[in-house]
Amino acid sequence: MKQVEPLTKTTKATASAARASDGGETSMFVLLGAAAALEAKIEGALGEIGLSMAKYGLLRELAKAEKPLTLTDLAGCLCCVRSNMTQLVDRLEADKLVRRVDDPTDRRSVRAELSPLGERREAQGAEILKRVQREFMSSVPAADRAALTRVLSALR
Repeated sequence: MKQVEPLTKTTKATASAARASDGGETSMFVLLGAAAALEAKIEGALGEIGLSMAKYGLLRELAKAEKPLTLTDLAGCLCCVRSNMTQLVDRLEADKLVRRVDDPTDRRSVRAELSPLGERREAQGAEILKRVQREFMSSVPAADRAALTRVLSALR
């Protein structure tokens, strides 16, 4: 069995130097770190009103639709499997942010709709995201914003 060298200060420094010597790899890790930091900032801000990005995303989809959606439709909108959507709707229903309603066209199906509290919480979440976006944009010099947008768009 092969021995794995413990990560000491020397191996950490070597790994750091190796990353620094490869501009592409360094950029990739800087981008991943920035994305994780931004995600944590968004999660923290939404957490102030009892939401996560996943919960807000579901509320946002229902608000945009302006009508009850099937859990299958929601799963498609949010790019997840239906079983995850069922659990997410369960949590939002327990928080009284959504409610399940019968599907008028299919007795076997159920739809989710925003409750009045869910509508208010979605609006609060939208305001929070605008605030975080303003903070983010104010941290990037105006001259760099267009370049940042071009670089990030190229990665899609």
